[in-house]
Amino acid sequence: MPTPAPSAMSSTSSEPHISASDARSTDQPRVVAGRREPWLLAVALFVGYAVVSVGRYRHLGQRSWDLGIFEQVIRSYAHLQAPIADLKGPGFNILGDHFSPVTALLAPLYRVFPSPVTLLLAQAALFALSAVPVTRAAARLLGRWGGLAIGVAYGLSWGLQQAVDFDFHEICFALPLIAFSLEALLAQRWRAALVWAMPLVLVKEDLGFTVTAIALVVAWRARQESPRAMRYAIGVAVFGVVALVVTLLLVIPSFNSAGTYDYWSKVDESGGGGPFDGLDTKLRTLCWLLIPTSGLLALRSPILLVALPTIGWRFVSSYPQYWGTDWHYNAVLMPIVTLALVDALGTARHSTRAWLRSYVRHLPAAVAAASLALTTSLPLAALTESEIYRKPERVSAIERLLAEVPDGASVEANIAPISRLTSRCRVFWITSTRGINPDFIALDNSRKRYRDVEGYVRSLHPQARYTVEGNVYGVVLLKRQ
Repeated sequence: MPTPAPSAMSSTSSEPHISASDARSTDQPRVVAGRREPWLLAVALFVGYAVVSVGRYRHLGQRSWDLGIFEQVIRSYAHLQAPIADLKGPGFNILGDHFSPVTALLAPLYRVFPSPVTLLLAQAALFALSAVPVTRAAARLLGRWGGLAIGVAYGLSWGLQQAVDFDFHEICFALPLIAFSLEALLAQRWRAALVWAMPLVLVKEDLGFTVTAIALVVAWRARQESPRAMRYAIGVAVFGVVALVVTLLLVIPSFNSAGTYDYWSKVDESGGGGPFDGLDTKLRTLCWLLIPTSGLLALRSPILLVALPTIGWRFVSSYPQYWGTDWHYNAVLMPIVTLALVDALGTARHSTRAWLRSYVRHLPAAVAAASLALTTSLPLAALTESEIYRKPERVSAIERLLAEVPDGASVEANIAPISRLTSRCRVFWITSTRGINPDFIALDNSRKRYRDVEGYVRSLHPQARYTVEGNVYGVVLLKRQ
């Protein structure tokens, strides 16, 4: 477990002198609390996150194909195969879409427990783990209760809750890496900050810029105290840029069937985007990032600069889903904004302005209260509803229908059936089999999207004949004859 360097615990000239014996007697309880309570908070958060995400799964409430895609990838890794995601197209290598080899770390666990629930629980654990360094860093600067208030505010932050509620994504690995890195930065453990940041290049291709941003903040902070650490930081900053360029221009195109990076089009102004498109949405997102999470005080810390790469690529994109507060895109910003707040609290409490010192004293409790209040309209509010703890009969009936598909069969499906099939079948996205006639087709038609399911299937596969095996609560299973 990382511990602060002695220099991080020393008092500044503006603080009253405390003798060594007094310092030990007053600081020791804080250190003990900092070692115990962050982990207890993380356990509580894990339980909450797990109940919400697994509860959505038990209600057949997946909101996209992402959980299925990641399960296919991790299932491939678990069997020592190339990371193929047939949902993206037959034989599609996921490294040609996003560069996230870090997900292979879940392969051994998935091999033992082959279920999408394994991914959801792992994500909940990683999200909860990130609360430990955040709470610990805050406790070192603000004391036991101030640190715990910041930890609660972070754990219940809206960006984290939205990510918990949206299937599984590789960014769950980024949160603890960023949080541990910035905790070390605040404790002036420069090398540890850099070491924690560097693996981010294996989480997702765009995080190379985040590595560079962290390294530049380290270089700035260490420039006088440790010139050697500053040089290391500059080297890591260069490494982040090089990793990003190599990944985008060489690695991903080499695995992509078109020989390119598919997401260039989403940052192309000719595609309808641009930094000023959706400006109202982008401004609202910035307000959500800074006001309830930090009371705007995070703006006083250079650590907030670490958020700029993620905010930048999202806001120049032509893809509206990147701009707002939905989905999982804001999760990686939560530890950055929160620890920027912690950094700002540590310096602003010595301000000569009385109003600012008063604001700082009350802010940890205020951001915790804001997170608690907002939770009533966020995913964790479901913890107070009895339905989340029960599996509906509708879902059990649909699972019995899908259980008729034998292991190893090929299936073409839309969102709802996917999560019950990817652990044991080869699953394609509807309309994306590229000439393959699958053994089964499973369609969620509960909203009557397809007026004539059999006619629709004939249009997809005119050379094959499919008959309906069952229709349960709008989920239709067809078998090839």
